[in-house]
Formats: sequence, structure tokens, C-alpha cells
Amino acid sequence: MKILFAHQNFPGQYLHLARHLGAQPGNQVVFLTQREGVTLPGVRTVVYKPQRQVTKDLHHYLRETEAGVLNAQAVARAALELKQSGFVPDAMVGHNGWGEIWYLKDVFPASPLLGYFEFFYRFHGADVNFDPDEQKIFDTQPRVRTKNAGNLLGLDAADLGQTPTFWQKSLYPRRYHPIINVVHEGIDTANVRPDPQARLELSDPGITLTPEDEVVTYVARNLEPYRGFPVFMRSLPEILTRRPKARVVIVGGDETSYGHRLPEGQTHRQRMLEELGGSLDLTRVHFLGKVPHPVFVKLLQISSVHVYLTYPFVLSWSMLEAMAAGCLVVGSRTAPVEEVIHDGENGLLVDFFSPKEVSERVVTALENPSAFSGLRERARRTVIDNYDLRSICLPAQLKLINRLVGA
Repeated sequence: MKILFAHQNFPGQYLHLARHLGAQPGNQVVFLTQREGVTLPGVRTVVYKPQRQVTKDLHHYLRETEAGVLNAQAVARAALELKQSGFVPDAMVGHNGWGEIWYLKDVFPASPLLGYFEFFYRFHGADVNFDPDEQKIFDTQPRVRTKNAGNLLGLDAADLGQTPTFWQKSLYPRRYHPIINVVHEGIDTANVRPDPQARLELSDPGITLTPEDEVVTYVARNLEPYRGFPVFMRSLPEILTRRPKARVVIVGGDETSYGHRLPEGQTHRQRMLEELGGSLDLTRVHFLGKVPHPVFVKLLQISSVHVYLTYPFVLSWSMLEAMAAGCLVVGSRTAPVEEVIHDGENGLLVDFFSPKEVSERVVTALENPSAFSGLRERARRTVIDNYDLRSICLPAQLKLINRLVGA
């Protein structure tokens, strides 16, 4: 079988699927991407680049749309070269978020397309207007509506759709629900699992943390408001005061993935450290930046309490991996988290905007860890039963591709 993938940040959500298909004898797997220098066995990467930047002074509603068109055009040109070389895919798979799948059917009209649809923007009920302090202006609503132009182009192009959670599917217009399938990309629970012998070395200040230590963990791709970083930081003075042996380990970069960008040279970490000043014992707060996945897993395995906060937005892999590692997760009472965590059953839920509630839950968990062992076990069981890579998610993704090819 010939399979064509498209994702600007190879391999993105397709690590396990592309690797599996590339390992099957007889398959030809080609991956269109902007990322260079990364490979997977059995997968041929073809790098594409947009021919130019987005037009300067373009109407701000349309910047993302034009960026998507430029990506889609470059992908289509790369696909035309593949077609001219004799490669015609039996199935095409791609993420819709950056426009890459919009014109693939114009190159390969007979090849069925599975689109990954991650988020349909809404003025109510999701990330926009979630923060009560956010300035309300009329311009936001038509801007948000226009952002979905790319979603609608992709939905029209795809034969089938995939989205990782039921809540994310619920954001899409109902007329498209019949083609959108809820299939998560999967958590490798054989690799991400509890380990009582885990050790995490912190070179600065030169200590080794174990599951016997009091360790509060927080992980995000970037330290920013969408992932509750300011709320988490404001909870720390109380936690560290009441638990004098606790240490806090924070993983994440200083860029902005979602929401408004700060002025050049400023970071949310810097802002929070300035705000908290002397109220925070920085000798027990450790910022690791971005870390390799094996280090991230060790961090989860030594965690006493893992805090995961998010706007009503895309659910992070890190929360599910934390549960798979047997963490006690203190999560925000927001829709994507509530789909997975039920308060007092497989984790603990808090008000996203309440540092006090975060600190109370964390301190209670640190005071009596044995009382929450059942929640840890049920957290892992939740992931195994619903999001396991090998038994649940990879077979479901392969089934979608087989449906495409069969059709």
C-alpha cells in the first residue's frame, strides 16, 4: 500500500502510525513536511517550503488563512512532483491545522483523504472569552469566525476526519459529525508506567529526586496562561510554606504556543518571578526548560502530585502520560480535562482560576499520599482502557485507513 502523510512538523501526531506503516513489508510511505533532519525507518520524507511569507499589512483576519494557502500550495506542488515520478497514494493522511491537506485531492482526486481536525474555534464555550478578565471587543467574534475558513476547506476536502477527544469533536458543526471519528493518537503505556526505582538527577543544585521525595511537577510545551502557568505559580508560595520539604519541578519553554504574544524579550516565567518576588523560595523551584522524552517520563515517575491546568482547548498528551505513569493529577475543572478525569475517582479537579484551591489540593495530597494510591491506580487504568497505543488507538487508526482504502 502507498500512503502519503502531510504534517509541517514531522512526525507530529503520526509518530506511531507512520512508524508502524513504514515497518510493514510492501508499504511505500511518503511524508510531506517542513521539518528537516528527522527520519523514521521505512518513511521517506519530502521537505516543502512556502514560496514566500504572508503579505505584509494583510487584514489581520486573513493572516492565518493566507499562511495556510501558501502551505497548501507548496504541498500541492510537492505532490505533483510525486505524481510525475509515478507515486499515487492509496490513502492520504494529514493534519488540517496549517492548510496542508486543502489541495491534495486536486492532485490525487481518486486517493481518499483522512484529515486530522484538532480544534474548531468558537466565540462561546471554548478558549475565547474563558478568562473573565479578557477585554471584550466586537472585533473578536468575526475574527474567530474567519479563523475557521481553513477548518471548512479541510472538511470539504476530506473523506474522513479524525479528532482526539469527544469534546473537540463537539466543537465542530453538527453537519460534519458523521465523518469525524474520535480516535486518539495513543499513549505508549508499556513505556510510560510507574517505576518505584525511578531517579531524576538535577544538575543544579546537584541532587537526585526519587518517588520517596515530595515532588510537585508541572509540564507544558511552553509556560503560558493557556496552560495555567500563572495560576500554578501563584499557588507555590502556600505549597512551599506548608510543605517545607517539597520541591517543585517545572518543564516547558519560554515561547508562546497559544494566545497573545508578549512584547519582545518578555516571558511569562519572568513576569511571574517578578510578581511573586520574595514570597517564593527559589531554592526549591527548578525550571528544566524543554527536556527529552525519557527525562520527562522519569519526572512523572518520581512525581508526588502533578498539576495540569488548561483553558478549554486541545488536551495535552502530557496529562494522559502523567496518568499512565501513575501520577496523582490535580487538573483544572475544564471540559477537555473533565472528559478524562472524574474528581475523587482517578484524579482531583480544581477551579482553573483559583491558586488557593490548587495549593489546598496539592498540600492535602502531600500530607497523606497513601490515601490517594487508589486514584493513581485508576488513573493508569483509565489510560490503558481508553488511550493505550497498541491495544486501542493504533488499531483504530489502521481501521480508519482500511475504511478509506476499502471505500
